[in-house]
Amino acid sequence: MPQFPESYWWDSTTLPSFPKLSESSTAEIVVVGGGITGITAAYLLAKEGLNVVLVEAGRLLSGTTGNTTAKVTAQHDLIYDELIHNFGQEKAQLYYKANHDAMQFMKHIIHEHEIECDFTEQDAFIYTNSDKYIKKLEKELAAYEKLGIHGELVDQIALPIPIKSALVMHKQAQFHPLKYAGKLVQLFIQSGGTIYEQTTVETVETDEQPVVVTTDGHKIACKHVVSCSHFPIIDGMGFYFARMHAERSYVIGVKSEKRYLGGMYLSADEPKRSIRSATLGNGENLILIGGESHTTGQGICTIKHYEALQAFAHSTFGIQEFGYRWSAQDFVTLDNLPYIGHISSSTPDVYVATGYRKWGMSTGTAAALLLRDMIIGKENAYQELYTPSRFHATPDVKNFIVQNVDVAKHLIGGKLQIIRKKPESLSNDEGAVVSVNGKRAGAYRDQKGNLHIVDTTCTHLGCEVEWNEGDRSWDCPCHGSRFSYDGDVLEGPASQPLKKIQQS
Repeated sequence: MPQFPESYWWDSTTLPSFPKLSESSTAEIVVVGGGITGITAAYLLAKEGLNVVLVEAGRLLSGTTGNTTAKVTAQHDLIYDELIHNFGQEKAQLYYKANHDAMQFMKHIIHEHEIECDFTEQDAFIYTNSDKYIKKLEKELAAYEKLGIHGELVDQIALPIPIKSALVMHKQAQFHPLKYAGKLVQLFIQSGGTIYEQTTVETVETDEQPVVVTTDGHKIACKHVVSCSHFPIIDGMGFYFARMHAERSYVIGVKSEKRYLGGMYLSADEPKRSIRSATLGNGENLILIGGESHTTGQGICTIKHYEALQAFAHSTFGIQEFGYRWSAQDFVTLDNLPYIGHISSSTPDVYVATGYRKWGMSTGTAAALLLRDMIIGKENAYQELYTPSRFHATPDVKNFIVQNVDVAKHLIGGKLQIIRKKPESLSNDEGAVVSVNGKRAGAYRDQKGNLHIVDTTCTHLGCEVEWNEGDRSWDCPCHGSRFSYDGDVLEGPASQPLKKIQQS
C-alpha cells in the first residue's frame, strides 16, 4: 500500500488573510463561522446595508466547507420518501424547494458576478446493485413524482460499475467551493463588511443585548449574533449536544486510467460511495471518491477508511496517481433536518444553523437566505420547517434514546478501560492511549521525536477521547469534539483544550 498523501485539492485556491480581533468593538450583526453559511449570510446581510462583522476561529473556509466534495444538489440520498412518511407531503416539498431555491440563488450569483468556479450542471444519481435497494429506489421515485421533482429510474450509468437500478435527479450541479466563496468574501468586503480570522468565540453574553466574547477577552456588542460555526457557540438551553451526533467521512482524489463520462453519484448500498469529477488547474481530470462515514471517535483505525476508498478507486477506475486525501465532520440531527433559526426561545437575538448531514452546499446556502430574512423581518416559507425548537415523536424519540444510550456506553467504557501501553514505546509519528503515572492519557510522538501528552478526558462532558490516526487528532466518541495532538480544540461542542500532562 503506497504512502497516503496529505494534501487537499481545494488548497489550490489562495484566499487573502485577515487580521485577528485585537480590541473590543460594536456591530449590528456578528456572524460566527467562516464556512459557506457564514460567508453567504454575512454577504447577504451586508448587502442589506447592515454593519456586519464575520469572525472565524481559524482561516476562512478551513473547516467542512473546505473539505467538501462540493455537490450542489437537492438529492440528499434516499430522503424524500422518509420525509413524506415522517412529516407529510407539504413539508417534504418545502425541503426540496428550499434546496432548489438555494441552487438557483447560487447559479444567479455565479452568473451575475461572472464567478469562475468550475460550475457545471450535472445529473445526480443514486445507484444500487442490490435487489434490496431497488424497492427503496422505486419508493423514492414515487416520492419524487408526488413532490414534482424531475427524476427517473434508469438501468445504466456512465460508470464502470455493475448496477441493477439508479435514480436520477436531473440538472443538479458541482463547483469549486473556495473559488465561489472567495468571490462572496470580496463582495462582502466591498459592501463594508469586516472579517477577523484566528478569533475564537468563547461565549455570548445575552443579558440586555448580545455581546460576543472571544477567548482573548475582547468583546463585540451587537444586535444579533448568527452562529454558523458547525456546532453552536452557545447552547441557549437548546441541548444541541444531546440532539445531534457527529460523523466523519473521507475523500480521496485520484487521476484515473479511464475517461470519466460525467454525472455525480452516490451508492444506495453500504458502504457508501460518493463519486464526481473535478478539473485541476492544468486542465487534467480528477475523480473525487468519498464515503466511509462513521460516528466521530468510534470505529476502526481511520487509515483503514482511506485504504478502503483507495481499493475501490483502483478496482473501479484504475489509478494513475493518488494525489489527495482529506476528511470532514458533519452533524446529524434527530430527524435528519437541519436546525436553522432562533437558537432558543429565551435568546431571540441569537441564531443558529447546524446539522446539515453532509449536504452543506445547498442547505448552507438555504440557511443563509433564511437567516437573512429572519433578521430583516422578511417572511420566509421555510422558517417553521427548520426551526430548532421543533420536536417530532417519530423519529426524534427513537433517535434520542439510541444516541444517548451510545453516549452512556462510551462514557462508562472509556473510564473502565485498562491501559498498559507507555509513551516511551511510541515511534515517531505515532499516537495512542497510554498510561502515565497510573492514569489514562493520550500521547503522540511527532516526526521529530518530540512527545506530546494530554489528559484524554474531554472538556465538554467528561467522555474519554480516542486517537484518530488518519487526522492525528483526539476525537470524542460521545458528542464529536475534536482536539489537536497537543490538546487544542478543533471541533466543538468542547470549548476548552485538553489538559497537558508532564511525566514525573
